[in-house]
This record gives sequence, structure tokens and C-alpha cells, in this order.
Amino acid sequence: MCGIAGVIYKDKKSHHVGEALTSMLESLQHRGPDSAGYAIYGSLNFPDNYYQLNIEVKRKRGVLDNLKSLLTQFSPIFEEEIVESVGDSDVYKCKIALDEYSLLKPCISEIDDLKDVNVINGSHSFEMIKDTGKVKDIAERFDVPSRMGTHGIGHTRFATESGVDRYHAHPYQSYIIPDITVVHNGQITNYWKIRDPLERKGHTFESFNDTECIVHYMADKLNQGYKLEEALDQAVIDLDGPFSILVGTPNGIGIAKDKLGLRPGVMVETDEIFAVASEEMALHDVVDSDQIEQIAPGETRAYTI
Repeated sequence: MCGIAGVIYKDKKSHHVGEALTSMLESLQHRGPDSAGYAIYGSLNFPDNYYQLNIEVKRKRGVLDNLKSLLTQFSPIFEEEIVESVGDSDVYKCKIALDEYSLLKPCISEIDDLKDVNVINGSHSFEMIKDTGKVKDIAERFDVPSRMGTHGIGHTRFATESGVDRYHAHPYQSYIIPDITVVHNGQITNYWKIRDPLERKGHTFESFNDTECIVHYMADKLNQGYKLEEALDQAVIDLDGPFSILVGTPNGIGIAKDKLGLRPGVMVETDEIFAVASEEMALHDVVDSDQIEQIAPGETRAYTI
């Protein structure tokens, strides 16, 4: 089934986005017990050329040393942290400086070539946190409720395709443009029809998960000059299958539902907040309002700040 959630604060100020999304995802936990994740925007106040890397590192001798040795070929390493996790690997977090954004993906690709290392993501304006297990455990492990920001999206996963691991948890990210993420409930049945043209344009796929296909599709549209809601409108036309798609960008969030309305989605908007989720109970966790709307089949909605 999967559960999706998103929230954006209209005043552009920093709020407890991590706490809000955690409450929403806990209300949606029954929709997906396998993994959960967050993209929290406005949480990283970096200079223009700084990026945060989250890297899964096996607990084996020499692995972390090899990683750091490679990283220093790209940049000095700042603000290192290791988050101990369940299983045989940990998450190594650090900040690096690059001369331009186009160097981020090549850096990530070289890191991924190392043995026993897997890059979860690299970002400038948002923090991605995702792992296997229940929402409550992940939130505690990564101290998510303390994360401040302007907006964010989240997901709790019931895996119907691809692996159940930290990398395949949502959100997914594309590096076609900076800091775009997607969470998704559903299935894209014309996956290869969407993926093939993107690959011919040079976009690189790391998995066969249809959510990765969606985030590359959305990034490609935004890169062409589409506004967020325009890209979502086109997605409803181009993508087949049952879906509710939630997109995060540095400036906003947007949602789209398939033409037949086969996946759930509700939203609420007040003077202070715009929020979306798979089910109504999740919205009550963040806003006191009875003005909750069902997202209609084929409807899109976006809010930017």
C-alpha cells in the first residue's frame, strides 16, 4: 500500500518539520512496515558550494579509511558523524565542498564503486533520512523530531518491487537538477516507456524501482522549464497505472493522483500550512481543521514558497 505525507509552512520560517512528518508517518504506519524515510528542506544552511553526503558503510576493517581517502580527492571533509544502525552497516554523514553542482554526481559514482560502500544521497538544501524498519525506530535512531525546516515529504513503505534495504527506501532523488525528491504510492505500468527516453537523454538509473523513474521524469520536466504544477499535470497525462505522487523541491511540494483515482490522497490548506497525506488521520496530526479535501482523480496541487 505505502503511505505518503508532506507539509509546508507558508511563512517560510523554520518549524519542527521532522516532528510533524514523524507524527503523520506513524499514523500511516499500517500502510507500510518495511521502511520509512524523510526529505526535510531548509534544514541545511550551507554556503552555495557545500553538500551533505549520507553513505552506508559496512563495518569492516579499512572500509571507512578507504572512503575518506577517496573523498579527500574531491574536497576536504567537514562535520563528520557516524549514525550506528541495525545490521552490519552504519551511516557515515559528512559535508564536502565542490566547485560546482555538476561535480556531485561524479563524486557519488566514484564512491559507489568502492567495495562495501553505498551512497544514500547527496544534497545541498535538504536532509534525507531513510532506513528499514518502523517509523518510530528510525525517528529515534536519527533524531528526526529535532530536525527543523520549512517543508518536507515522507514515506512509509510496503515493498511490492525491488529490495527492502536502506537505499530502496523512499524518498528517491535525481541529480538532474539540485535537490528534487519523490515519494510514491502505487505502480507505474508504462515504466519502460518513460525510462527509455530519459536514458537516451543521458539520465542514469541506479535501480528498477518505478519511484526512481518518476523522480527522473519530474526532474527532466523542471529542467526543461516547467513549473512544478505544470510538470505534475503532464505526469498525469504521461504516466499510466495507479499512483499518488508527492514531489519535494527546495521551494515547495506538489502532489498528483492518477486519472482513475486508484490511490488515496487528501489535503488541507489553512492560512499557515499546506499538508497532504494518504489518509485523513495523518493530517489531523499537524493541523486543526475540518476543511480536509479528497484529491480528485487526475488532480494536481502544488504549493511553493
